[in-house]
Amino acid sequence: MGRVLIIGCGGVASVAIQKCCQNSEVFEEICIASRTVSKCDALKAKIENTTKTKITTAQLDADNTDEIIALINEYKPDAVLNLALPYQDLTIMDACLATKTHYIDTANYEPKDTAKFEYSWQWAYREKFKEAGITAILGSGFDPGVTSVFSAYALKHHFDEINYIDILDCNGGDHGYPFATNFNPEINIREVSAKGSYWEDGHWVETEPMEIKRVYNFDEVGEKDMYLLHHEEIESLALNIPGIKRIRFFMTFGQSYLTHLKCLENVGMTSIEPIMYEGKEIIPLQFLKAVLPDPASLGPRTVGKTNIGCIFQGKKDGKDKTYYLYNVCDHQECYKELGSQAISYTTGVPAMIGTMLVINGLWNKPGVYNLEELDPDPFMEALNKWGLPWKESFNPELVD
Repeated sequence: MGRVLIIGCGGVASVAIQKCCQNSEVFEEICIASRTVSKCDALKAKIENTTKTKITTAQLDADNTDEIIALINEYKPDAVLNLALPYQDLTIMDACLATKTHYIDTANYEPKDTAKFEYSWQWAYREKFKEAGITAILGSGFDPGVTSVFSAYALKHHFDEINYIDILDCNGGDHGYPFATNFNPEINIREVSAKGSYWEDGHWVETEPMEIKRVYNFDEVGEKDMYLLHHEEIESLALNIPGIKRIRFFMTFGQSYLTHLKCLENVGMTSIEPIMYEGKEIIPLQFLKAVLPDPASLGPRTVGKTNIGCIFQGKKDGKDKTYYLYNVCDHQECYKELGSQAISYTTGVPAMIGTMLVINGLWNKPGVYNLEELDPDPFMEALNKWGLPWKESFNPELVD
């Protein structure tokens, strides 16, 4: 049915690529492109004899729009799935616009030199993509992504209006290291060391990093400490969900992680300001990334489960209602299937699903969209089919 160019070959990309190859009726051909083409070649060698999908590889600098345009023109994909770094979203979007090619990503743009991420840069492409007759799907991971689809599904099937959303991201896995991150260390540390924020009564409320803590008892994981963070889907959900009064995002962290992170912050290792070292300019956070374990290597040693979902409070037929939609994912089951830990799995599977829905025409709509703006039902059906079955509760424990 389709041909897709996939940019990136890290942990999330490995999952998405293997899921595309399981779904070869839709993904007849894929090209894996990365700065390090040897990683693409190794993944191709691992899976090409297990699928009907035709796999090719290419070397690509995703910071270079002209290079991306040249590869798109050569390969002629139906869509580009961007699984590179968030810094590269705009160069890839520019290339898709120039070649009139559909675009899908999992994380919103952030500039390299500023620890800030928001949708404004990508939303600025709305009219251009609409005029070009092509679709851009922003944030087709889990959070954002599945959490956005959960919100649209809850509104469509269970509420007349949603007033409160609490997004809870729990990783109950243990990889055995004193300190490691479960996805790209540079992006992870920038995210959790930034100030927190939540949306309430039409405006942002800013908090200090890790200032707000709650304890929650997660299904199949147990009781965990969780902390309020700023997260990108809050920004789009605040615009697209009618009746909303407050949206918060919480993520669980163990004490060892927080202690190590505070120490690294105190000695300047989480800084993104360049420093001179032995006559060379380096960025401390990028150096730290180089010495930490690669998240893609954590699969064989990570045990436990993740639990990620949304608690909704609102009204249906004039009556108050609460509803909890979530997914539980087992780290070792993910590793047995794809050689991945659950963090990469829960992002890579939705990336494949969002791309599939663009290619098969169900989400093919000119313009730039967040997932809650599109029909949630085919995505929810695909989650159950492709490895992320969802659960629901109509009387959940609420977060105070």
